[in-house]
Amino acid sequence: MTHVYSRRDALKAGMVTGAGLAFGAGVGTALGAPNPRMLTKPIPSTGEQLPIVGLGTNQYGVEAPEEIAARRSVLAKLPELGGAVVDTAPAYGLSEAVIGSLVGELRNRGRLFLATKLTATGGDLEGSKASIERSFERLRTEVIDLMQVHNLAGTDILAPLLQEQKRAKRLRYIGITTSRDEQHAEAAASLGKHAWDFVQVNYSIDDREAERDVLPAALDRGAAVLVNVPFGGRRGSLFARVAGRPLPPWAAEIDVASWAQFFLKYSLSHPAVTCAIPGMTKLAHLDDNAAGGVGRMPDAAMRRRMEQFWGSL
Repeated sequence: MTHVYSRRDALKAGMVTGAGLAFGAGVGTALGAPNPRMLTKPIPSTGEQLPIVGLGTNQYGVEAPEEIAARRSVLAKLPELGGAVVDTAPAYGLSEAVIGSLVGELRNRGRLFLATKLTATGGDLEGSKASIERSFERLRTEVIDLMQVHNLAGTDILAPLLQEQKRAKRLRYIGITTSRDEQHAEAAASLGKHAWDFVQVNYSIDDREAERDVLPAALDRGAAVLVNVPFGGRRGSLFARVAGRPLPPWAAEIDVASWAQFFLKYSLSHPAVTCAIPGMTKLAHLDDNAAGGVGRMPDAAMRRRMEQFWGSL
């Protein structure tokens, strides 16, 4: 589905420019610069600027020393490339504990935006309270930047608890997550019912269902949007569809040098989207993806061109 974004939509998101719908004039830095500055977008509820490419960590619950070392390298370099968001969850096994330990070793907590999740499955509020405390312990932090209701499990029960924790300044922001199209209507309804700062949702050039409900609701309610599975996820890897294909020559017009950057810049240029959080365990992937947050971004016309190209494959 193709959605035509009006100037009013973009202005409402606070992100319209001559360089593209999503970014302010003069924000970008030439790709050839030694340390290109990653673009940022504002969190609507506060105006705080957030770097637009972050890190998903569902593969960070590891124990082997060589795997720990690889993840340490990614967490060390992410802020050096201008990134900040690190998204995890108790459901990711040892991920919270691994991140807490590595960030403690690296001493770069102040340069990161730590996001995690909780649930109230079966209405278990006491279990949810315990989950929050375990997240603080595992992440080794006194303040969590973003706490999200994982897969909408218990949103009505958890909203008052998270608001209380936010008022106590233990949580800076609160939100909800989904990664399934069939939950989008519920997520949009929750955005209208509760004062969530963030919504996390699946969105890619091959999965644009979030444009029907979630992204318009986020714009209307002033919620930041984190994009998960920007490369396809359980729907199937986007890279498989372009295997062996060269980038279209016009991709250079938006400073795209790889398919990963093509996919990321498409998602990131939607006026509702704040940050994408692809999973990364290798420095080569981090370098490539971080470059997707630098330079010229697609405007509405370029987005249509990208959609048409994708549909022709």
